[in-house]
Amino acid sequence: MSPESLQGGNLSSPTSFLLLGFSSAYKAQVALCLGFSLIYLVTLLGNLLIMNLVWLDAHLHSPMYYFLGHLSFLDICYSSVTLPKILKDSFSPQKTISFVGCITQIYFFLCFGGSECVLLAAMAYDRYLAICRPLHYAALMSKKVCHCLVAVSWLSGSFSSLIQAFLTAHLHFCGSNVINHLFCEVPFLLNVSCSPNARLNKAVLYALAGTIAMGSFLLTLMSYVHILWAVLQKGAGGQKAFATCTSHLTVVFLFFGAGAIAYLLPHSSTSKEMGKVLTLLYAIITPMLNPIIYSLRNNEVQGAIRKALHRVLSQSSTKDTGRAAEQPLPSPCMERGC
Repeated sequence: MSPESLQGGNLSSPTSFLLLGFSSAYKAQVALCLGFSLIYLVTLLGNLLIMNLVWLDAHLHSPMYYFLGHLSFLDICYSSVTLPKILKDSFSPQKTISFVGCITQIYFFLCFGGSECVLLAAMAYDRYLAICRPLHYAALMSKKVCHCLVAVSWLSGSFSSLIQAFLTAHLHFCGSNVINHLFCEVPFLLNVSCSPNARLNKAVLYALAGTIAMGSFLLTLMSYVHILWAVLQKGAGGQKAFATCTSHLTVVFLFFGAGAIAYLLPHSSTSKEMGKVLTLLYAIITPMLNPIIYSLRNNEVQGAIRKALHRVLSQSSTKDTGRAAEQPLPSPCMERGC
């Protein structure tokens, strides 16, 4: 669009956007719908299981698992922002989303994503205190400190997403409302915008995302540098303590690595379909894998799962025994047929 037409007042905001998504072939849509449904089901069940275990099991009432419970709640919210809409659009002939719905999706997606970045950094700080300063751990990581760290993660994610959603809502699109993506995300809206403020929005986006994402990652990295140094000094005892960090470290590399590849890799070097796959990795796959990673790599979580299963099985067997005891014995008259 020419500068003259921009100055002439032809800027406008569409009432809705058209999301292209993946292939429109029927068989492909069926496969995608089944795959996304399975991913969402596993995400919900896995994270709800972690939350219930942390809530009910007394052995998991520690700062590390307190943060893990909040991480599971964030993962449920994070995937629920996008996956239900993607599932709804699977068989829809026109994958549309209203302008207000698009801005709302951007706000919550960035809010939960930013909050998870800061929370992962808080979890790394917790492991640093537990391994490097064990004698002062109880005082430094008190309940009040845990609540403050969780509050900071939520507030930082909310504040950053509010600014980005506000700026995105004031973009103009010159009648172009086609987004070649699975859901509303700021970089893809900037690509179709012809607003003079698009460059400002992009600068603010990368500044805020860099501050929260890179800041959280650097704090996490610094914590693990100190942890590794302490482990090397302690020898075998330190290696046993470091085993509690492997699950968190795996989640950190999955979440930050996938996000960095999707945002920092030049779009010209990757196909549009590959960009959507990378987005799925950090927006949908990672929330599903987090509870699986913590379940497979953590002995305390495995023990809590075994105890919960044993409790459920014992309760069901007790109920069956009680029902059998309540059944009346046949009378001699009934046996003789009188």
